[in-house]
Amino acid sequence: MPVNRNALIRYKTLDQCLQNRFRKWTLEDLIEACSEALYEYEGIDKGVSRRTVQADLQMMRSDKLGYNAPIVVVDKKYYAYEDPTYSITNIPLTDQDLGRLTEAVEFMKQFQGFSHFRELDGLVQKLESHLYSQKTHTQPVIDFEKNEHLKGLEYLDVLYRAILQRRALRITYQSFKAQQAHAFDFHPYLLKEFRNRWFVLGMKKKHEGILNLALDRILDLKPSETPFRANPDFRPETYFQHAIGVSVSPTQPPERVVLFVAAKHAPYVLTKPLHSSQELLEERPEGITIQLHVQHNFELEKEILAFGEAVRVLEPTRLRRCIHERLHNALDGYDTELQERSLRAAVQQLAHKGFSMLPPVYTRRELGHIGRLLDRAFADEGAPRFGERMLLKKVPELKACLLTHNLLRIVQALDSNAFLTKALYFDKPPQKNWYVTWHQDVPINVTEKRPAAGFSGWTQRDGVVSVRPPEAISQQIFTVRIHIDDANEANGALKVIPGSHQKRLSDTEIRQLSEQYESPFLCEVAAGGIHLMRPLLLHASSKTSNQKRRRVIHLEFSSQELPKGLEWVERETLE
Repeated sequence: MPVNRNALIRYKTLDQCLQNRFRKWTLEDLIEACSEALYEYEGIDKGVSRRTVQADLQMMRSDKLGYNAPIVVVDKKYYAYEDPTYSITNIPLTDQDLGRLTEAVEFMKQFQGFSHFRELDGLVQKLESHLYSQKTHTQPVIDFEKNEHLKGLEYLDVLYRAILQRRALRITYQSFKAQQAHAFDFHPYLLKEFRNRWFVLGMKKKHEGILNLALDRILDLKPSETPFRANPDFRPETYFQHAIGVSVSPTQPPERVVLFVAAKHAPYVLTKPLHSSQELLEERPEGITIQLHVQHNFELEKEILAFGEAVRVLEPTRLRRCIHERLHNALDGYDTELQERSLRAAVQQLAHKGFSMLPPVYTRRELGHIGRLLDRAFADEGAPRFGERMLLKKVPELKACLLTHNLLRIVQALDSNAFLTKALYFDKPPQKNWYVTWHQDVPINVTEKRPAAGFSGWTQRDGVVSVRPPEAISQQIFTVRIHIDDANEANGALKVIPGSHQKRLSDTEIRQLSEQYESPFLCEVAAGGIHLMRPLLLHASSKTSNQKRRRVIHLEFSSQELPKGLEWVERETLE
């Protein structure tokens, strides 16, 4: 093993260059790479000589260091490894290396138990286990947590050197929430590992406070010309005093957090406290009550949620409400997962009966977002609207919210070639107890739209040139009704007559059929649920008896183009 640190840096640099087969390396290129590495790691600005690099290549080829590197010269000019998989980092430790490491381990073991060297405990056991397995060629007896695929580890050494040498860095960074990366000067103070993930803490600008960057979100790292700015107020030993994890708010005071832990999990929490401030308040047969003195941050919530049903927040109210909401959202995700069996049954029922229903496929959070978009879009139009056409063109933000994976699965199952022809919004506001009599929905093509008294969103059909497509085309159309609110009999849910979608009925036939049919089917749909319908299905709405709101988004799909000259005036697209 080389004892000269500068030589080791050069060997490592040459190894990295020769492994990169996407570039051809001349001797001058290798000299430049070694010079830059020595400047970056050691601050040595004197370039490496040609003779030194040639001697390094010869040393790597030899067995003096145990490398025996297969370095060849291609076209009498370019250096490369003959074996593309070779690296000096892959060679086994020699007996001499093992001996020196063993001596180092024995030296470090002397300090175990001292308060200032407690962090060495795990390192000593890890090294001792690795050396034992190397000597005896057996399996290790200790396995430490690791993540070999973790991104950003290649920046650890550069950041470590920058902190020691008090140098600013130019970092290109993209957080999980950012749409694009941005570069900035950064003054690093501390490297911190939490749950096998690395972070660097430092400062961007003088008055912005401490910034916490995850190494796996760093895209590029290089020296900065900006002078290093120290922060004498930053003390790692007190900075994380009142926090679990790495998310710290310097201005947020710690608060009293009281948790109930079920008896089955109590031993785990007692033997491995959630935080150094943990205190046992009460112990009962069904569980224990503990107290923490910490900040409310993301890691605290994650720690509590990791126990699932075993931990319940008692105080404070804000944290209790937050955990309660997150657990509900998690359960909501399971409850709204579209089952293949239910989907197949809905498709079959739609074909035979002209309608079908699916349980909620939108979560409460998704519905809340959709509802806010709708209310905001039409807030300036006075009273709530009865109907609104061209919805996705008027509120384009809705498209991403409505066309979820679940909805696209439904459309695909019904007709893989379907396109969106119409999007409407129906809003039955409180105090508006209207209802619709028995009728069939007939797709029409209009050439002119006029407002009708009391129905600004509808087309007034009297005096308007319209064309009704053939019934064969109507059978290629289906409607997806997305319910934003619960729809039940008391709130005007639709009543339908199964099988009535097979043909166009006259007004007399509609009246006779609706009077003769004793028990029409009531389509009660929970908020977030889907009501599928075919055109011509005979339906009416129930007379409302409560003052609850009922909002429905009506999406009409078809895979059948109209004959030439009869295009859909209101066609919208899925793109």
